[in-house]
This record gives sequence, C-alpha cells and structure tokens, in this order.
Amino acid sequence: MDHKNKIVPNLWFSADEGNSSKVLEYYKNIFSHDLEQGPIIPLGETPSGKTEMCEITIFNQKYVLMITAKEHHPLNDAVSFMIYCEDQNEIDKYWDYFTLEGKESQCGWCIDKYGLRWQVLPRNLGKLMSKPNSFKVMMGQKKIVIEEYLK
Repeated sequence: MDHKNKIVPNLWFSADEGNSSKVLEYYKNIFSHDLEQGPIIPLGETPSGKTEMCEITIFNQKYVLMITAKEHHPLNDAVSFMIYCEDQNEIDKYWDYFTLEGKESQCGWCIDKYGLRWQVLPRNLGKLMSKPNSFKVMMGQKKIVIEEYLK
C-alpha cells in the first residue's frame, strides 16, 4: 500500500460474506472515474470471518476498506462523509443513489446500503443558511432542496 497520506481513514464494513468486490462495485458505480482502487488483500479467516482489505482513493482522498463476513463494530452517526455538491442535480445524483437501497435521514443526511453515513450538501450551504428562516427550512428537509431556501 502507498502511504503518501499521513492519516488514512479505515472503514470497516461487514458485508457480502467478506468479499470486497461487491462493496467496491457499489462505490465505483457512484464515484466512477473519481474512484481509484488498489489491489484486494485477502486477510483470511479472522474472528469476524473471511476478511479482505483494499485501499481506494476517492476525489484524491485515500481510504482503506476492510470487509468482514460478520459484523464486529457497526458503522454509526459518529462518522459521516460530507459531499459538497455544485447544484441540485448533483445533490439528487448522490442522494438518490445512496437512499435507493439505504435510508433517508434529516438535514441532508442519509445512510447507504452498507451503513455509511453521508451528508449530501450544496457547496454554498453557508450562504443558504444566512437567509431568513433557513434553519426552519433545513429542519423540514430530508434531502436538501436548494430552491426551498430561495423563497
């Protein structure tokens, strides 16, 4: 593994009987050319069953994915990834993909099919939040709809 980044987040998934290929395919489908994958490293049988690791880069940020057959520590709201989107079309793209097999939450938060939390936000969120009633608008939304802040 290449370690140019001093700190690399390690995401631990329990999925697909410990096979990383389906997890990688899921994220490649949405991030396509913005995701680079390193080799899959089989770790064999662990206390969490079959385990594999893979280093990936999404938007030039490195991550290590560890996929195990059995859940050891579930993902939760303590860690989420923010995606700053340029417009409503981009918000819709990520939101619709992650919630298709995942779950909607509130205020731009959603959970993908593997339990990873995402905040799908407009890049100009600070500007939108400076508008009157913006907090009330946000609290009433699941997916962020930019137009509702402009009324």
